[in-house]
Amino acid sequence: MKYNNDKTFEELDSATQNNKKGSIKDIIGGSFLTSENVIKQIPYILFLTLIAIIYIGNRYQAEKIVRETIVLQNEVKELRAEAITNSSELMYISKQSEVAKLVEKNGLDLKESVVPPKKIIIEKK
Repeated sequence: MKYNNDKTFEELDSATQNNKKGSIKDIIGGSFLTSENVIKQIPYILFLTLIAIIYIGNRYQAEKIVRETIVLQNEVKELRAEAITNSSELMYISKQSEVAKLVEKNGLDLKESVVPPKKIIIEKK
């Protein structure tokens, strides 16, 4: 092998760099990350990374809110059913015949009025 002495060191170095451009060894070794084109794009790459992280976090937050909403909707359904049950029991217990039965059963010594109530009218002067 005979080297051409007419070429300068810089020319030889640039020729070897051009031969290596885009090789698998550069990708595996990570030396492509130090190229000037990649260094110029670092702010854009960091911006895209930040956007991706925000997007992923937003997705997890939305899924969490949906799960909580489903749990709360089920709880509301259960509480509504319980409220309807309690109100129907209260209406049944507060019927006049049921009140009379409970008074007699508990021995409260109360009697049911047989005289209808009278309306009191107050005249304004």
